[in-house]
Amino acid sequence: MDPTLLVVTTRKPVNGGRSKPWFGPERATSMRVVQAKLVAPDESRLSLASVGLDDWRLDRLEPVSTDVGDLAAQAGTGDVLIYVHGFKQTFETAVLDGAHLSDAIKFRGRTMVFSWPSKDGLFDYAYDRDSAMWSRDGFERMLSALVSAPAAGRVHIVAHSMGTMLTLESLRQLYAHYGDTVTGKIGAVVFAAPDIDMDVFSSAVQRIGPLAGKITVIAATNDRALALSGQLAGGMTRVGAAEKAAIARLGVRVVDASAEGWGIINHDLFLSNTEVQKVIRRAVEGTTA
Repeated sequence: MDPTLLVVTTRKPVNGGRSKPWFGPERATSMRVVQAKLVAPDESRLSLASVGLDDWRLDRLEPVSTDVGDLAAQAGTGDVLIYVHGFKQTFETAVLDGAHLSDAIKFRGRTMVFSWPSKDGLFDYAYDRDSAMWSRDGFERMLSALVSAPAAGRVHIVAHSMGTMLTLESLRQLYAHYGDTVTGKIGAVVFAAPDIDMDVFSSAVQRIGPLAGKITVIAATNDRALALSGQLAGGMTRVGAAEKAAIARLGVRVVDASAEGWGIINHDLFLSNTEVQKVIRRAVEGTTA
């Protein structure tokens, strides 16, 4: 994987975004684009890699532009993979998760991360949910810049947990603006453990036309994080924890990863489970130009 990621963020910078933690949990007045310079794992250090101590590291950030319209030039002419993080994430963990995902699926194009303001706290669910929805216009602007570039490749999206709600709303807005002409520009749309109400999901899917056919949902009925989220939502089942048949009735592809999760939480299988990562890779490769 290219050790440089493009990051678009709606977070407010800390210390001007020049030093760690770079961007915090507060909402910014304007969106920013930066290059994240990563240090890749040293594969020769097998003793460290075998115990999980040798890993991707975020070294520094370099400003690119405040104009999202410049993204297409930065992305180049190949396909693009965008990772959208979920609840309780710092800026740094979101970037590193994007690197892990891209590396795991061996993505050959340009990898980007969209990082929205999350407070990284167990009791900040409402703040994070509102911040995700507040960021939907920004994400739609990012997508619009990429799909409207004539020479650009397809845009693939992997959204995790609460990031699914943000992504789906932005796709709905994108489709309302471009209509069916945008279909060829969007590649795979993978929703990993989507933290969204079934009725809200169903309504949104019906509003995005042929883009719904791009969606793959990775669900697990033993996802304990989504079980808690459902309780906070008044007992409403989240899509990522629903039965496969119930999700499939909405007209999207579904992969039941319940049997792949042997941990306590089972919410981050797209990062930890090789079989789930194969699902994502096949979805992306199946739509790559």
